[in-house]
Amino acid sequence: MEKSLKITQTPVLIVGAGPVGLGLALDLAWRGVHCLLIEQGDGSISTPKLGAIGVRTMEFCRRWGIAERVRATPFRKDYGLDMVFCTSIGGHFLARHKYPSLADDAAPPESPEQKWRCPQLWFDPLLKQCVAEKKEVQLRYRVRYDSFAQDGDKVTVQVTNLETGEPETIIADYLVGCDGAGSRVRKSMGIEMQGRRALDHSAAIFFRSKELLTGHDKGEAERYLFFGTDGFWGNISAMDGRELWRLTVVSNEQDVEQVCKDAATWVRRGIGNDSIPFEVISAMPWRRSQLTAPNYRQGRVLLCGDSGHTMSPTGGFGMNTGMGDAVDLGWKLQAMLQGWGGDVLLDSYTAERQPVGVRNTNASAGNYFALKSVQNCSAVNDDSEIGAAVRREVGDVIATATGTEWETLGIHLGYRYENSPVCVPDGTPADEDSPRYYVPTTRPGHRVPHVWLDDGRSTLDLFGHGFVLLRMGGQSLDVSAFQAAAQRSGVPLEVVDIASKEATALYERKLVLVRPDGHSAWRGDAVPVNPDQIFDVVRGAGGCIESRKKEAAHMA
Repeated sequence: MEKSLKITQTPVLIVGAGPVGLGLALDLAWRGVHCLLIEQGDGSISTPKLGAIGVRTMEFCRRWGIAERVRATPFRKDYGLDMVFCTSIGGHFLARHKYPSLADDAAPPESPEQKWRCPQLWFDPLLKQCVAEKKEVQLRYRVRYDSFAQDGDKVTVQVTNLETGEPETIIADYLVGCDGAGSRVRKSMGIEMQGRRALDHSAAIFFRSKELLTGHDKGEAERYLFFGTDGFWGNISAMDGRELWRLTVVSNEQDVEQVCKDAATWVRRGIGNDSIPFEVISAMPWRRSQLTAPNYRQGRVLLCGDSGHTMSPTGGFGMNTGMGDAVDLGWKLQAMLQGWGGDVLLDSYTAERQPVGVRNTNASAGNYFALKSVQNCSAVNDDSEIGAAVRREVGDVIATATGTEWETLGIHLGYRYENSPVCVPDGTPADEDSPRYYVPTTRPGHRVPHVWLDDGRSTLDLFGHGFVLLRMGGQSLDVSAFQAAAQRSGVPLEVVDIASKEATALYERKLVLVRPDGHSAWRGDAVPVNPDQIFDVVRGAGGCIESRKKEAAHMA
C-alpha cells in the first residue's frame, strides 16, 4: 500500500537556520506570528564565520529580550580587542589600532547597546535555544528544501526529510529563503546575483592553542593581520579570548583546496613561532564576493540575509545586514497575515533593503581593497635598515588605509530608506551617508534616535509591536483624528507622550510616527489634514509601487 505524502501547513516557512533565519523566526515569534523553520544541516558549527555583533543587531536582541544572554556568552570580557598588523604574531610589528575590551567598552551615546564579540560558535546555539523556547516556532533540522510552486493564496513547497529520505509538502502563506549565498530558494526564483562573484578564494582554518595568548610580544588582539613580501595574505582572529582561533588565508581558486590540506603549515606561518603548539580543528574553502540580488521578492517568496547579498567579511557587515533584513521583513509579514498590510508593503521590502545590501557589500569590498592596497612589501621581513624602513612605511600606509574599517557606526545605524513607498517624505535633504559617522534624525526612512527616558527606558524600547505616534513636549496637540484614521485602516497604533527636553530637541518635530521596525514613517508639527492617506501610504495600501512613491512625495 502506497504511503501518503506528509503535508504540513504554516503561515511562514523559513528555509535556513543560520543566524538570520533564526533571527527572523525570533522576530516573528515576538510578534505572535507562527512559523516553521527548516535546515538541511544538523545545526553544528564546524568552522565559525561571524564574530562581531553590531550595535544595531544588539538593539534587535534587546527588543527580543535576549541581549543579556548574548553578553553572557563565553568570549572573555577582559580580552583586549586591538587590531594588530604584523608579518606574523611572532614576527615583525607593523601597526596597531587600539580598542578596549568588552569590559572596558561602553555603549555609544547614540544607542542603549554596545557592539559585542560573540562568534558564531556561541551566537547560533544561543539563537537556537531562544527559538526553541517560543511556542510560535517549530524548528526542524535535516530537512532539505527542494522546490516551490505558488499561486495568489499560498506557496506549496516540496522538501525532503533527510533522516527518513521521504518527501514532504509544506503549504505556507509565505516562504522566506534564509539559506545563504548558494540559496536554493533564490535559484528556484530564477534570480541571478549581480556584482563581482569572486574577489578571491580564501581558506578558513579553525584551530586551538592556549599557548598563543602568551607566546609573543604583540599583546592581545581581536585580529592579527599578516603582511608578507606580496602584501596582505591573511589574519588570525580570536574566537573566545582563551584558546580558540580562526586563521583566514587569502588564496585563489586553483590553490585554496591545497591551502586547506596544508592547514597546519599556514597556521605555523601565521603564528611565526615554532615552539607554540596548536591543534587544527577544521579547514574549509570559501569565496569572497561582492554580490546583491536585484530583487528580494517574487510573489509570496522572499529572500533574506546572504541569499540576497554576499559580501567580504572585512568590517563584519554580512550577518548584521541580514538581521536588518529580518526586522524589516518581520513586521511586514505580520501586517499581511493580520490583514492590515496593503499590496505595496511587501514590494517595499526590496525597495528598502536591496539598496542597503548594495551599500554594505560595497563598503565591505572597500575595506578588503584597503587591506590589499599596500604595494611595497618586498623587504618587509628583512632584518636590515631597509627592512625596518619598509615596515615603518607599510605600517603607516595600512594604519591609514584601514582607519575606518572598524569605525562604522554610520554603517550600522545610519542606513536610511530613501524613496520608500511606505514612508512619507517631508522634503528635507538627507545628511551624508557616512560609513563612519551617524547623525541622529527623525527624517522619514531613518532609524529613530535613542534617548534615555526618566523611567530608565530608551526611546527604542517604545517601538516594535505596532506603530507608535510620539507626541513631544506634552499633550497639547489633539491627535484623535490620527487615532481614528489608524483604527479605520486596521493599523495598530499607540500614542506616547514624551516630556524629555533632550528628546524633544533631538526628535525635531512635535509629532513623529514610528514604524514597528523603529524607523520614522512620517513627522510633522501638526496633525495632517489627510491622516487616512498617511496610513494608507505607511501600510502599503493600494496601487503599484511607483504610484505609491509619487503619492508619498506629493504628500510631503
